[in-house]
Amino acid sequence: MGTDNGNVSQEFLLLGFPGSQALQLSLFMLFLVMYILTVSGNVAILMLVSTSHQLHTSMCFFLSNLSFLEIWYTTAAVSTALDILLGRSQTISFTGRLLQMYLVFSLGCTEYFLLAAMAYDRYLAICCPLHYGAIMSSLLSAQLALGSWVCGFLAIAVPTALLSGLSFCGPHAINHFFCDITPWIALACTSTQAVELVAFVIAFVVILSSCLITLVSYIFIISTILRIPSASGWSKAFSTCSSHLTVVFIWYGSTIFLHVCTSIKDGLDLTKAVHILNTVVTPVLNPFIYTLRNKEVRETLLKKRKTKYVASNITNLLKIMSIYIQRFQVRICKDKSNLPQYQTHCHRVD
Repeated sequence: MGTDNGNVSQEFLLLGFPGSQALQLSLFMLFLVMYILTVSGNVAILMLVSTSHQLHTSMCFFLSNLSFLEIWYTTAAVSTALDILLGRSQTISFTGRLLQMYLVFSLGCTEYFLLAAMAYDRYLAICCPLHYGAIMSSLLSAQLALGSWVCGFLAIAVPTALLSGLSFCGPHAINHFFCDITPWIALACTSTQAVELVAFVIAFVVILSSCLITLVSYIFIISTILRIPSASGWSKAFSTCSSHLTVVFIWYGSTIFLHVCTSIKDGLDLTKAVHILNTVVTPVLNPFIYTLRNKEVRETLLKKRKTKYVASNITNLLKIMSIYIQRFQVRICKDKSNLPQYQTHCHRVD
């Protein structure tokens, strides 16, 4: 990726969520709680799978990859929003902006491929149960997971390289809480047709290919389930794929919406709102969906609910939350330290 010296030296202002201090505090607490739940839930799944022999299956291996991805996906996008709402620097360098955009969208593409691999795994488990162990070996599982990561990070390399060559003029203010492609293109003062075309083609290929694999897999799954004579067989078959199907609907529903805008320079506020669903809400739902709707994970979690590592993990994350809250209180006190009614409270905080 080549960047000229003018771009490298530029800094951009992330507007985040303009509004009153009460709104900033409310959004900060919402984002922080969601982030803590996302990290703690996915860390718990990673530890649960790694320490439970009965969860050493292909599906749980893919689930571990998805949990690891969700941690970094949320961190890459939400950490900037927390800094902005906390009142820290809203500026970001060109290199930092490029890196954040690359990480967020690479991890997003990787999630598409991982969900497709998980759909194929469910297809083999339900449609070919007698040959499942022979086909979905540990080697094939590792190859599918590695291929998902490699394809996800390679897919965004080309648009990132093209974006690095754009020139930006005028106010470098980004109407977003992280470095999305859409507002970046809106700031460019040179032709963006190549970037828009490449971004559209890659989004189309990634979404369509993964969606096609998932759709075909579930067509065969549903047709197989419908041929099962007993109701208990139906219930058991659906329970093996219901959690994955729920995550697929949530993820595809939110991300496909981002690619159906009529103009890439219009509706930035709407795009920002949908990105909240995509980067904040959806990742926090995945651990709960897989623990509540997946029988194996749910039973293992219940057996280990009294173990110390879960309590320790939650305690450490609550400490992080208290530190962020204290920093926000210090910020409020600095802003209103000249008001008599805040002096006593601010003295306690300091």
